[in-house]
Amino acid sequence: MKLPDKLYDVLKWVALICLPAFAVFYGVLADTWHLPYVQEIVITINAVGTLIGALIGVSTINYKKDSK
Repeated sequence: MKLPDKLYDVLKWVALICLPAFAVFYGVLADTWHLPYVQEIVITINAVGTLIGALIGVSTINYKKDSK
């Protein structure tokens, strides 16, 4: 599986910046505002970020393998 460059860049930004920042944001505000399911939502956001990171990692390996 190789991702197109633009999709790779977007997914990398989402996995490395957007989702971790949103997980912290929700965790902090949820405690402040007593929102429900704080731990479950934060863990889910981080799990999605990890999955995206793994998928772009596979894409990078395949790209480098085909470039040789």
